[in-house]
Amino acid sequence: MPGEADVVVIGAGQAGLSAAYHLRRRGFVPAGGAPTGERTYVVLDAEEGPGGAWRHRWRSLRMSTVNGIHDLPGIEQPDVEPEAASADVLPAYFGDYERELGLAVARPVRVRRVERADDGDLLVRWEGGDRSGTVAARAIVNATGTWSKPFWPAYPGQETFRGRQLHTADYVRAEDFAGRRVAVVGGGISAVQLLEEVSHVAQTFWFTRREPVWRDSFDSQDGADAVAMVADRVSRGLPPQSIVSVTGLIRTPSLRTAEARGVLDRRPMFTRIEPDGVVTPDGALVPVDVILWNTGFRAALDHLRPLHLRGSGGGIRMDGTQVEGEPRVHLIGYGPSASTVGANRAGRDAVNRIVRYLDSLSWGPARTVDVSIDEEATT
Repeated sequence: MPGEADVVVIGAGQAGLSAAYHLRRRGFVPAGGAPTGERTYVVLDAEEGPGGAWRHRWRSLRMSTVNGIHDLPGIEQPDVEPEAASADVLPAYFGDYERELGLAVARPVRVRRVERADDGDLLVRWEGGDRSGTVAARAIVNATGTWSKPFWPAYPGQETFRGRQLHTADYVRAEDFAGRRVAVVGGGISAVQLLEEVSHVAQTFWFTRREPVWRDSFDSQDGADAVAMVADRVSRGLPPQSIVSVTGLIRTPSLRTAEARGVLDRRPMFTRIEPDGVVTPDGALVPVDVILWNTGFRAALDHLRPLHLRGSGGGIRMDGTQVEGEPRVHLIGYGPSASTVGANRAGRDAVNRIVRYLDSLSWGPARTVDVSIDEEATT
């Protein structure tokens, strides 16, 4: 592991690989043995192999039903069978991408802390296996996503429940719940996907805090409007909302069928949990064996706490991909760039701003180099 690099990218999911791609295009080379005078980067990833969060998706999530996967910049996804598992296809695609472009991802390496050094660098402290160390960086691109930080809400009596509780991040397959009574909690895409799937083998009860907003279609303008709303929140230092919370739920053919079967009969959120079930607002006990919490994720940013980036609004005030007032720190896959196409664009924008920042330090002009990548895919 190199002891220093001009840019450290933390995370090698869609956003992190996009940043690495654009660093290569701007002339950066992998740190460690680079020629003197070259700008350098290193990508640190906590996973055992390529694929980011896709390595952990449930096995029944097929390429035909996965939600909105955009190509990585420069290399299109290969043609695959629609019924192929996304947990197989996308990690393989990411791995081929890393090798073809020579992105030199270091893994498994978990970043524990990022601190400011007295000389103006950022100190990225990492652990991996039985090793640990520090990389001094002039800028970082944080692309750690959310999958490693599932959100579990707290409800009275939760600790008394005798059945099984699990989060979306723990879900493997519907067959694990065959013959059970399952409370599915949440109003997002994952909730309705898993509700539909589990309903074929179990009796399900759907609980959400708010009445879901359904849409019959969704176009590019709808997406742009949703991204703009999330971007406005983070520009004001507020915690980002998910894009889905703004766009609503799309009635896909499978969900229309589920609706006809009565599966999408939404109930108001229960008020407390008993050992054998949940209690609804009217005081009725609904006996359940399993509570499946599809309650979302939070940005995995604990390693950035020493930088004190959060403001009084509870979020991090952003200027595009850059933390406002901190040109050395960029967050991608965060807020408006949490979608796969948004992550690609954010990777490009972060690198462009980092290059301008390094140029301001009198490092000389950056070079754009040809690394045999399709130029059209960068837009």
